[in-house]
Amino acid sequence: MIVMINGAFGAGKTSVADELLRRLDGAMLFDPEMVGFMLRHIIPDDMKLEGEKTGDFQDLEMWKPLTVYVARQLRETYGKDLIVPMTIYNKDYFNVIHGGFVEIDPETYHFCLTAKKETIHERLLERGEEQGNWCFAQTDKCIAGFEDPCFEQFISTENVGIEEIADVICKQIGVASVY
Repeated sequence: MIVMINGAFGAGKTSVADELLRRLDGAMLFDPEMVGFMLRHIIPDDMKLEGEKTGDFQDLEMWKPLTVYVARQLRETYGKDLIVPMTIYNKDYFNVIHGGFVEIDPETYHFCLTAKKETIHERLLERGEEQGNWCFAQTDKCIAGFEDPCFEQFISTENVGIEEIADVICKQIGVASVY
């Protein structure tokens, strides 16, 4: 099983993923940001393709197929369910990765955590982000992108605890969570 936890920076993905990891016996965390950080480190700016010079590692051509490849290798090598927190609001990129995950494991679930802009910005400040940094600058793009129904199933994180969100996800994926 692969469980994608999507949403804007500050929506609660990491907290929910950590709670699911605690509850789902034998699952492992796979954060595609690590693939992006690796590529950003490896590919010099002067070698990037024109469309890759955006500052967003998701725009690197290799990021999407490598994300799927790493997920495949993790599943095949370790045989564990994957919990995948990520912010991916570009519909085309989402379709590539989600489709790749479904090929790896037809039991792939996607949940998009939502919150109001004010709530997201409050949470970003609480976690130590600097007002106006990259995470803040992505909020409007994320909120607009996540209006597309391809990102369903939506779960509002407004005034809802992490445990309750994890309960909803566990129920949707048909897994009795382990406490």
